[in-house]
Amino acid sequence: MKEVYKLVSEHSMDSAHFLKDYDGKCSNIHGHRWRVVAEIFSDQLINEGAEKGMIVDFGIFKNDIRELVDFYDHCLIVEKGSLKTELFQMLTTEGFRVEEVSFRPTAENLAKFFFEQLKKKGHNMKSVVVYETPNNAATYEVTYV
Repeated sequence: MKEVYKLVSEHSMDSAHFLKDYDGKCSNIHGHRWRVVAEIFSDQLINEGAEKGMIVDFGIFKNDIRELVDFYDHCLIVEKGSLKTELFQMLTTEGFRVEEVSFRPTAENLAKFFFEQLKKKGHNMKSVVVYETPNNAATYEVTYV
């Protein structure tokens, strides 16, 4: 048995997406109130200084999540190459914010993406859960066997 400390923080965004080549309703542009819940862990706490007794300052952790999630707030998230060039140009020319990602923008892929981005910021990640709706979520996590 291993004992660990965990911190959990969440942030939300409103964005649209669609799934190209999907046979169902999600092939059409639609929006979600995405809820992103991130969890970090450590088997020890900081021993000295202003962060004594912490894994990390909550303010730093919250800011990193907020910054990442806010970038995708109020935009259309699309997989690179999923829109015809002309349509992409028309949307952006009209002032619509379209953010291209290198993956199909499913909840599963967004969970992995946010996990990896927070890990790059130096957080010891445990998991990221992305809720598409209040009742449906995808999780990307580290497990130890």
